[in-house]
Amino acid sequence: MSRLRTHRARPPVALALPALLAVAFLLMPLIGILTRTRWSELGAHLTSPGVVEALRLSLLVSLWALGLSLLLGVPLAWLLARVEFKGKALVRSLVLLPMVLPPTVGGVALLLGFGRRGLLGPWLEGTFGITLPFHTSGAVVAATFVAMPFLVISLEGALGGLKQSYEETAASLGSTPVRVFFTVTLPMVAPGLIAGAALTWARALGEFGATITFAGNLPGTTQTLPLQVYLLLQDQPEAATSVSLLLLAIAMAVLIGLRGRWTGTPVARGSAEAPPIAEEAPGPHPMDGAAPLNGAAPADATDPAGARDRVGPVDPSAPADPLSAPAAAAWPMHAAVTGFNELTLDAEPGTTIAVVGENGAGKTTLLRALLGLTPRAHAELRLGDTDVTALPPHKRQVAWVPQDGALFPHLSALANTAYGLRARRVPRARARAEAQAWLDRLGVGHLAHRKPAQLSGGQAQRVALARALAARPRLLLLDEPLAALDQTTRAHVRHTLRTHLAGFAGVCLIVTHDPVEAVSLADRVLVLADGKTLQDAPPSEVTRHPRSPWVARMLGRNAWPGTASADGLALAGGGRLVVAEALPEGAQALAIIAPEAVSVHRDRPGGSPRNVWPGTVREITSVGSRLRVLVGSAQAPDLVAEITPEAAAELGIVDGAEVWTSVKATEVTLVRL
Repeated sequence: MSRLRTHRARPPVALALPALLAVAFLLMPLIGILTRTRWSELGAHLTSPGVVEALRLSLLVSLWALGLSLLLGVPLAWLLARVEFKGKALVRSLVLLPMVLPPTVGGVALLLGFGRRGLLGPWLEGTFGITLPFHTSGAVVAATFVAMPFLVISLEGALGGLKQSYEETAASLGSTPVRVFFTVTLPMVAPGLIAGAALTWARALGEFGATITFAGNLPGTTQTLPLQVYLLLQDQPEAATSVSLLLLAIAMAVLIGLRGRWTGTPVARGSAEAPPIAEEAPGPHPMDGAAPLNGAAPADATDPAGARDRVGPVDPSAPADPLSAPAAAAWPMHAAVTGFNELTLDAEPGTTIAVVGENGAGKTTLLRALLGLTPRAHAELRLGDTDVTALPPHKRQVAWVPQDGALFPHLSALANTAYGLRARRVPRARARAEAQAWLDRLGVGHLAHRKPAQLSGGQAQRVALARALAARPRLLLLDEPLAALDQTTRAHVRHTLRTHLAGFAGVCLIVTHDPVEAVSLADRVLVLADGKTLQDAPPSEVTRHPRSPWVARMLGRNAWPGTASADGLALAGGGRLVVAEALPEGAQALAIIAPEAVSVHRDRPGGSPRNVWPGTVREITSVGSRLRVLVGSAQAPDLVAEITPEAAAELGIVDGAEVWTSVKATEVTLVRL
């Protein structure tokens, strides 16, 4: 029995040899230290009074430098990663400058900036009595100057890899920018922050050139461990080797601990704790029959006692939340949007509007304008009796569920759901009780203590919806909430969503490309084209008379634009269509032809059809128990016909087959444009 062997491609010698030489070049100094160290005297060298004092001072200086770097560098990294401003490239160059600047030149620059004769030195000394040169504080400043760039670069990279949808979703739940930064942004970029902090500390611990130039070499005051090595080399080279070995060991420990992840990108925590739970079996969930939403806390009908037992008792003496609304509260919406989108939108409480249109039509821009998150469009927005136009996103009470749900990966499902309530200062126990009840109503209460990485797609979408509804919004925005789900899960979650939107006291906008979602979930369908309203009507009207070829195709119809003439419709793509309905000559119209109204023949048909074209089968797809056949023709636009598999077999319909298609004039519906 032969064994399978994996053959690895050998690197070319022209590249492998220089690479090995580079490794040897970097390794040789380290080997030199290891071989020249007098191991028997190592303990005595490292415990000598001068070395111990220098080590204590080095730790003090490096820790202070780390603290200053965190205080100044974290906001700077956030500014570079999140804010566009003039001179950003210059600021980033200033951050990188200490990394390429010779340390002694950095020390001279610090003297000219903060020394007694520098730009700020006299003012610091005269006003605050602070003298930096030849003082421990000067060593801290020098170490911070050369080490802080490592923190800024590492954290900026992590922030750049963090999707802003997490922060924007947190803002839509009522969280202030500062709270978002500390509860969402920093926890999610913690690996980059920790890596940058470790490198910053290690670099500050080993700083030499800027320190000796700016702060001097005073024992007990500014003489850090690297400066001690410099002095020991002159009189005690063996001791200098031992101390160098200590610094080398610290540096290697930091690098090994980081394992090369010093650019730290955001990581979803908890992904390895447990595998995702399998999606529930499709079909109505027991909780899908819960009472309709009313914008306030869920009713006690969903086993509130059990929920409270799980999350702790609710303090009955806690003051009522001023943001809570009575059950009868309702919030109609009026929005006038300008910019890329130009439209006016009015809706009564409890209205669900499906927003559809081609890519680039302005669907997501509309949602972001209502949130106040985009400069492309501006929305004058009134919810109920409150004009929220001038309010920042976290004060609008407009909740947003982006396409990916944007569940915070470092929080459990329960903490995610309670996030909006806690942002609005609802007491912790009460917020967790309400969050648990919402999760119960949406059928995922048993997953309350799971992290998002341990949830299936359908479960995660339910948690995201529960989080948005628990925040007590007046306007709910859903951006393709079911797009990432498989068909079975999508049907299940759609049923749940429809049930729980039935009595929502505000207005809900759902961006979707799925005709089933648009028809089954919405009271109105808003069709956008180039940022403007093309059609705003009930789903039944849009289904019968779509005013956009794209919407007609989305609904599974053939849609041919053309111009009315005395003998039919002159098609924009060429050809003529005979219709039964008469329109004024020159009128622009859209001809709608249902796929089931298209007949397919192998030979030219006779009889009554007045619209007959030869063509070639280009594609055959299965839709349920029927087949959809795309037929291309030189005499008419592409046409989709729907036939049974039996008919296809009988006619010998295969890709590339030559066929004839026919449509009766009475089967064509015209929509005036």
